Amino acid sequence: MLNYSWFLRKNYSHLLLSNSVTSRNMTQIIIARFFLMAFTASLFLSASAQNVPDPQSSMTVTIRDQRGQRVEGGEVDVVFRDESSRCVEIMDGFFCRMPQKGDFSIVAAAKGFAPFRRNFSSGGPHPESIEIVLLPAPVGETVVVSAARVETRIGDAPASIVVMNRTEIETTAAPTLDDALRQIPGFSIFRRSSSRTANPTAQGVSLRGTGASGASRSTVLFDGVPLNDPFGGWVQWNRVPPVMVEKAEVLRGGASALYGDDSLSGAINIIPRVASETVIFSGEIFGGSQQTASPSAFLGGEIGVWGIDVTGSNFQTRGYMPVDSIERGPVDSFAGVRTASYAGRIARSINENAEIFFRPMYFGEARSNGTGLQTNRTHSRQFILGGRFSPKAARAGFSDIRIDWRLYGGTQVFDQVFSAVGAGRAAENITRIQRSPSQNLGFSGQFTVVAGSHTLSLGGELRQVRGASDEIGIFGGIASSRLGAGGRENSLGVYAGDFFSIGSRIVISGGVRFDSWENSRGLITTQTISSGQTGVTEFRDRDEDATSPRIAVLYRLSDHLSFYASASRNFRAPTLNELYRGFRVGDVVTNPNADLKAEISRNYEGGANLSFGNTFLRTSFYKTDIDRAIANVTLSSLPGLITRQRQNSGTVKVTGFEFDAETRIRRIIISGGYLYADSRVSKFPSNSGLVGNALVQVPRHQYTVQARYSVPAWSLAFQGRGSGRQYDDDLNLFRLEKFFQADLFGSLRLGENYSVFAAVENIFNSRYSIGRTPVRTVSSPTNFRIGIRWD
Repeated sequence: MLNYSWFLRKNYSHLLLSNSVTSRNMTQIIIARFFLMAFTASLFLSASAQNVPDPQSSMTVTIRDQRGQRVEGGEVDVVFRDESSRCVEIMDGFFCRMPQKGDFSIVAAAKGFAPFRRNFSSGGPHPESIEIVLLPAPVGETVVVSAARVETRIGDAPASIVVMNRTEIETTAAPTLDDALRQIPGFSIFRRSSSRTANPTAQGVSLRGTGASGASRSTVLFDGVPLNDPFGGWVQWNRVPPVMVEKAEVLRGGASALYGDDSLSGAINIIPRVASETVIFSGEIFGGSQQTASPSAFLGGEIGVWGIDVTGSNFQTRGYMPVDSIERGPVDSFAGVRTASYAGRIARSINENAEIFFRPMYFGEARSNGTGLQTNRTHSRQFILGGRFSPKAARAGFSDIRIDWRLYGGTQVFDQVFSAVGAGRAAENITRIQRSPSQNLGFSGQFTVVAGSHTLSLGGELRQVRGASDEIGIFGGIASSRLGAGGRENSLGVYAGDFFSIGSRIVISGGVRFDSWENSRGLITTQTISSGQTGVTEFRDRDEDATSPRIAVLYRLSDHLSFYASASRNFRAPTLNELYRGFRVGDVVTNPNADLKAEISRNYEGGANLSFGNTFLRTSFYKTDIDRAIANVTLSSLPGLITRQRQNSGTVKVTGFEFDAETRIRRIIISGGYLYADSRVSKFPSNSGLVGNALVQVPRHQYTVQARYSVPAWSLAFQGRGSGRQYDDDLNLFRLEKFFQADLFGSLRLGENYSVFAAVENIFNSRYSIGRTPVRTVSSPTNFRIGIRWD
């Protein structure tokens, strides 16, 4: 600030100090003060002008995705003469200051999207605001964590990995996660039917044509813990509504070295949606044919050191009549489901290096299975308590230390009613009423550290599962017997892995895992109600273990072409359901087997990744040998009754080839895939008649195609999938013909945050076979839904 007294003393002291002030002197003083005030005002206006931004020296930038939704977690920079300055995030976007002279660029980036750059010349004028639309990142640049339990780009992973992001899930015509994942070749649940109409015990998942029964041959993880049913190994897909999913990573090929049991053919890692710094609300409500309706919502945000989100979803559909109209009778009705899924998450940041969270979950469903009496219900309560800790490295050369842990568990009750249908499907009688309660508790932890070019990981898991099957046998409409069966399983697994580079061309991933498990307290009790006679069969405690090594190498021939090869040993332990619980589907009764042993497989594969421009290609050849493969083996076949038992069926050989492609033409994304899988029984000493037969429910050919076009105002998407013929039984007598299904999805944005959408499934009304028991059941007819989405 100016010192007025100093200015006056210096220039007019002879007047101020004078004892007598004349009129002339007074005039000089007034004039001096006037010029002083004018000089001060000019300085003030000059300084103010420097602080007021030139209308052309700043710009507001908004970044959106192809659907017109704002991208969370993005960054915008102004690049001028090879130097960049970060724009400030404001409520409506980003506030950027531009250089007064010279050419500059605006660069926008966000995780999961390709970076965007727009150049501006020094001539101006420039717009006061711009809107940038980010496109998804190229496939090879997508970051995944499933390949080696550490973050890596798909292009650097020596494995076959496919990622389905939230945009792809939301633009799929089908409303459930399992139907969305069917767009990945090789993904399949036991039957062709959707989780909307399939019995939960038929929702086991497998990859690459390795086959499944009720139990899965692939691990499904949600938030780092197994989603596979602890008692039966199947996956209840409706527990995870799509609104709470950020993305799904599918690792195809044996993964027991990473994930242990159930990952004989691969792993599916579902990453949950987590609220960012701002409040997020996402929801949709839709209705459609087959009396289908569903509201679902996700709400979350951060308040200081706390992060909170909640998810709620209800889904119901009457479904359709699955029995072919030619064979349908009076007992046949609709196969549908009503589900409720609720979950929450509360997290607290202890400091910038540590966090702890708690996630409770509830799931309930009630199903009708296609007749008036065949129904089932599930009630499941689960929890996850977890956290991370990233301490600073104490030694030079070490960085990115991270410890992740999960404590999880829960209870579940599964109720089911079985029936026998008479000739002509004119009458139906209850044969058994079954309740299967189970409890599980587990803990897992992992330590990772970067040491030079190596990313090392160490971890372990502990788990206990208790399960039982309590049922009442009914004969002639009267309760005739009681049967109870069950047991416990305790398991332990430890693993170590390394992911490292040699120069810029070679990536090596290796690891080994040791698992040990014990089945104990296994027994079966029977009681004849009329006589009260009781029998008890106790099974001896037994234990098994498995060592699962894996080695994989990727070689970059250039920035656009790489090759990889891997070898691994994998396993799957029998579930308590396979050991102790039987079931009935139609005329087929399947009995348990308490003497089952673990499946052991050897997997060898090699492939190549090629990228050029906006196109990405991946191809893989693989060979998998499964020893002691567990299958439902036919013991007898009589009119009205086919009896099977779960058995270790010798050796299964699977030889296959898979191909994936994706390309982008401006705003159009086209992708597709193909899988060839020759899956056959190659050795079965106790039943040579099965040698050479194809695995149950495994087609030789599978293919998919997708196309998506998006602009900020609207989106269109097409999905198509098909497969060759397959068989519904181990004897290869009940053939299911080949099929192709096409779906459409479209949405129109009406505002910044909300849109309307419509979807049509099976637009050509293809009524292909999904099962023969031996009654033929068929797929759903054309199905549509219309809804409103807020995001």
